[in-house]
Amino acid sequence: MRTLEPDVRLKRVHYDWLEAGEHTQRTVSLLSQQLRRFLDDQVWLENRRIMEIIRHIEVHALALRECLPKDAAFMEIDDVAPSIELPMERPLFSVLVKPVLTDQILVGDDAHVATDALFDHVVVDKAQLAAQVRHALQTRQQITLGELLAEFPLEHGLAELVAYLALASEDSKALFDDVNYDVVHWVDGYGVSRSASLPRVIFNR
Repeated sequence: MRTLEPDVRLKRVHYDWLEAGEHTQRTVSLLSQQLRRFLDDQVWLENRRIMEIIRHIEVHALALRECLPKDAAFMEIDDVAPSIELPMERPLFSVLVKPVLTDQILVGDDAHVATDALFDHVVVDKAQLAAQVRHALQTRQQITLGELLAEFPLEHGLAELVAYLALASEDSKALFDDVNYDVVHWVDGYGVSRSASLPRVIFNR
């Protein structure tokens, strides 16, 4: 280091850096003030020009107040407030289905039409099935679907069995045992004996 003969000013270079930094900050501050003053002047000039244009329009409007054109509209405005339409409020496009109606009344040929199919629908009352489950649980803590059907045999066959399974799936206390299976028997509307093997369903009180 002695052979290099370092400059003595290197020992106080950090002080020079501090002084140069302060000088830079003062320069930036002056530039910011000048820029702000320039922008303020520009805004003032623009506002002044706008006011001059407004006064010019007012003068012309007062001059034409008594001699409005009679053959055409002098001034029109679409609406007094803007209408706001957000993109997400627009409904999706849907194809309109135009119904085809006929105004002709067809006269029948007096042929007999079988209407039995309209009245042969099987209606399962789930409320009644739920009441039967509650009634069976009044004397015990739990009951399987096989035991329940022994007390209340199926009257509507497979449709009623599916309704029982739907009640069990909607009941948070009911359990499905996939290990053990129960065989359920019933007689359909044609007098044929039917059976179904299904996982054990347990209703709990």
